[in-house]
Formats: sequence, C-alpha cells, structure tokens
Amino acid sequence: MIRSVLVHRLNSYVLSCSRGSCLLTSWTPHCLPLQSQVHHRLHGPLLSMVRCSDLSTQKYTMIYSLPYIKHLRAMSRLKLLQTGITMVVLPPVYVLYYQGAVPSFLVSYTTGIALFAGVMLYTASHFFRRAVGMMYLDPSQTTLKVSHLTFWGKRQDIYLPVSDVMTIGDTGDSVRETILKLKRFSSPETLYFSTYFGCVVDKRGFEKVFGSLND
Repeated sequence: MIRSVLVHRLNSYVLSCSRGSCLLTSWTPHCLPLQSQVHHRLHGPLLSMVRCSDLSTQKYTMIYSLPYIKHLRAMSRLKLLQTGITMVVLPPVYVLYYQGAVPSFLVSYTTGIALFAGVMLYTASHFFRRAVGMMYLDPSQTTLKVSHLTFWGKRQDIYLPVSDVMTIGDTGDSVRETILKLKRFSSPETLYFSTYFGCVVDKRGFEKVFGSLND
C-alpha cells in the first residue's frame, strides 16, 4: 500500500517536471536546470547534424568541371598500386640477399626504386589532392560545393561560404593564367583549378564566386 502511494507520487512529480512545472515549489529550482542541461547537450549535436544534412541534400548547380579529373584519379590509384607492389617485393629481396642468393646490386636497385616510388607518390598525391574536379552553387548562391580527390583517389566534397572565397583578383592571379588558385580568407589551404583545361559550365554563377572572367 505504502509502496503504491510512493510510486504514484513519484510518477506525478516526474510528469509535472516534464511539463515545465513541479508539484512542490521547493523542488522547482532542481527541475528547470535539469531540462536546460538536457536541452543544451542535445541541441548542439542535433543542430550541427541538421546543418550538415541540409548542405548535402540541397540541389546544387554545377558551375565548373574538369574533364581530366578521371585521369588524375586513375593515376593516383596507379601510384598507390605501384608503391604497394614495390614495398611487398622489397622484403623478399633483402631476405635473398642475406641468404647469398642475390647480389648487392639488385638490393640497391630495388631499394632505389622503392624510395623513388614513395617520393613520386607523395609528390603526385600532393598535387592530385589539391586539384578541383567540380564546383557547384546552391540555389541561394551562398554556398560553394567543391569536389576534389583524397589521398586514396576518392572523391571528397567540401562546403564553403561564398563570402569566404577569394575572387581571382584577390588571389593575385590573372584570369588568363592556366592554373588558378582557390583560396579562402579564413584558411591558408589552397586548391587549384583551371579555366584553360576545365570548363566553366555556368558563367554567371562562376562570376558570382570568382569575379568577372573579362580582363
């Protein structure tokens, strides 16, 4: 009997707190901070998730495209494959050398190829990862979607505020240059695109971001 009464009172208290008020005025200060803490902890992550979801699900209009991005992707993956094969072959060569089965010249030659492949992979990936494949504008023309390659040759999309993107004039480049820089005011990171090798699909949208294409 006593247990049922206590359970009933506890349920009444919980229900009253969930509706924004407490049955006992002396418990009110403990009720409101709890709701504020829960709202604060849930609101931030949920809001960021909603914003990311909104950016990725919006319909974007393509303003720039680089047809050769497929070739860059293939070359990037080929360099990864070449480096991987070289690293797999290198240990057996050392084992055979210590067993006296191969000369030292072959070991030096194999090691040189492996080092050269590693340097070439780093150099190529440094360039490939900064080459812009495609650019898009959202309907409000306030967000720029930029697609480029990762180290593994996969596509990665980043979303930039148009107000944060420097125009061609701001970067110090000329519109007639073969390679142009995509820079932001808020970050030192630089990407590269080309109106010579690439295609400006939507001139009006492109000029909205990077300024006039006329000298």
